[in-house]
This record gives sequence, C-alpha cells and structure tokens, in this order.
Amino acid sequence: MSESDTAGATPDEVATTAPSMTLNRRKSIIAGIIAVAFLAIVFAKVIPQIGSYSEAVTSLQHMNGTDLMWLIAAVLLYLALYGLPFMASVPGLSYPNSQIVNQSAFTVSNGVPGGGALGLGLQYAQLTSYKVTPTAATAGITATGVWSTFLTCALPVMGVIALVIDGGASGNYTKTAVIGLAILIAMIVVFGLILRSEELARKVGDFVDRVTNAVIHRFKPGPSVHLSDSIVRLRTDIVDLVRRRWAAITGAQLAVSLSSFLILLVAFRGVETASHISGWSVFAAFAIAQLGLMVPITPGGLGTVDAVMISLLISFGASTGDATAADLLWRAVSYVPQIIIGLICIFYWRVQVRRMHKKEGSNAA
Repeated sequence: MSESDTAGATPDEVATTAPSMTLNRRKSIIAGIIAVAFLAIVFAKVIPQIGSYSEAVTSLQHMNGTDLMWLIAAVLLYLALYGLPFMASVPGLSYPNSQIVNQSAFTVSNGVPGGGALGLGLQYAQLTSYKVTPTAATAGITATGVWSTFLTCALPVMGVIALVIDGGASGNYTKTAVIGLAILIAMIVVFGLILRSEELARKVGDFVDRVTNAVIHRFKPGPSVHLSDSIVRLRTDIVDLVRRRWAAITGAQLAVSLSSFLILLVAFRGVETASHISGWSVFAAFAIAQLGLMVPITPGGLGTVDAVMISLLISFGASTGDATAADLLWRAVSYVPQIIIGLICIFYWRVQVRRMHKKEGSNAA
C-alpha cells in the first residue's frame, strides 16, 4: 500500500484497508487446540515435577502488605514503560497513542491463538488512524519487532554474564549463551547488510529465497516464494528510522524487559521463605528463560518460559515452593492486567475512530 492509497481515507477506511493479516479459522482452531493441550501438559504434568503448587501456596501466604505494595508499584512501572517502544520507533506519536497501539497488540497477539499476524494488522490500522503515514507505520512496526527479537537473543547472554558476576556455575549455561550470541550476531550482520545498500539487500533477499525454497521444496513441491522484493522494500522503509532512532528503540525495549524482570524479583522476594539467592541469579533465570519465547506453540511463551524459569530458579538454590510461587505470581500480575487493559484500549480506539470519522464528515459538509 502506498501513501497515496490512504492519503484521503477516513480512519475507518484506513482500518479496513490495512494489510491483509486475517486469521484462517480452521488453522486458528487447530492452533488453539494444540496450545490448550500443550498448556494443560505443562501446568498439570511438567511444572508439578519441577516445582510444587502446594508449597507455592505456602510461599504466597508469606507475602505481607509491604510486599504487595512493592509488587503493585513494579507492575505499574512496567505498564507505564510499555508505551515507550512505539514512541521510539514512530517519531511524533504521542505517549497515550503509543500505549494504545502496544497494549492492543499485546492482547491480540497473546490472547488469540496464532494472533501475531492479526496483531500486526491492528498496529498498522491504529497507527495510520493516528495520521502516521503508511511508510512510517510499516517502518515502526518492523523496527519494534526486529529489536524485540534482538533482545530475546541477547537476554540469555546477559543472564550468563549475571551468573559470572554472581560467582555461580555459569559453565552449564555457556553453550546456551554462545548459541544465543551467535544467533544475535548473525541477525545483526544480516540486518546491517540489508540497511547498508539496496544491492546488498537484494543479495541477502536472493540468498534467503534460495535457502527457503530449498527447504520448502524438500518437503512439499510447489511454487517458490520470493522474498527479495519484500526485503528491499523493508530496507527503503526502515533505513532512515534505524539510523536516527536506534538508541531510543534499544532503550525503550530494554526498559520494558528490565521492568518485567523487576516484577519477578519483587515477587520472589515477597514469597521467599527458605530461599536465599541473589538478584543476579534471579535475573539469570529470567533472562535465560526468555528463550522459551522462541517456541511458537503458545502465545507469549506461556508455559514454556514458566517451566524453564522455575527449573532455573531451583537449580540456582531457590526452594520448589518459592520458585513456583514467584513464577506464577509474576505471570499473573504481568499477563492478566495487560489482557484487560488491551481490551479497553481496543474498545477506546474504536470510539476514537468513530469520533474522528464523524468530525471529518461534519467538516466535509
């Protein structure tokens, strides 16, 4: 879609002409069944073998009013910082509108099986309804997604570094850190080549086409995919933004992740009964567990991240009850409120769209 395609469109028209990212109902139902079955296995079978729900209840009862106040403060900080990424990647976007875009996308992407593509479409529709040009909206969405992936790969490396600082047994996780670092470096190099020139972007696209089609045709003969043109267009959209705003985008993404860790740390200290592990170890468990986000079975790493985090906390010296309670509390207070807030944001955005549509209609009259 070019800028001229939406230059005179109303917000409702922009929303309906956003890139086609609708969900296939049959695939969504299958994905939902798989996700629910996976979650049932993880929370009913896997986690009880790692931690202990009964001991977690005892640990939760250890929390007092002060602990609860600190937890609420940490959650509020996290929610406040969640509005920064799109302010950084879409210059000129206001903080309230950035909050609406990011919170809405969280609810759709994490609340609907296979909702990632629908979340991208919603982000695009919302940004263009706020008078952001299609080019700037595409660049902002792309930069936010790419930086989020960069950080997911960087966190395990940071976790191992935390173990080294703490003097813990980091050797068992060195291989994970090396793999994460290698993936991160490869991604940055490829991304840098794409941004450097259109010719290099085309070469990267051709290479991706060859590798992708070789893999696809090995399992299912059929038409080839052509990604090189998309990669070149991506470079055109995003190159200036990244050059000007890379530091702000990095800072915003890091602030969100660290505030999420702060919730876990406060939760762990609140339920802590028999555990005496350092904050560095808690951060290492949080950071390394983020690799569970790479398993695209459940939205937001639900279940996968939790199982890994509980296991790591226990291996670093936490009791089974404390580790289980801290993870479940972290998940509950950082997941449920956002789903609710995201629903409110989506509803409010629709109200905004209708008001803007009426205002433009009355002005035209």
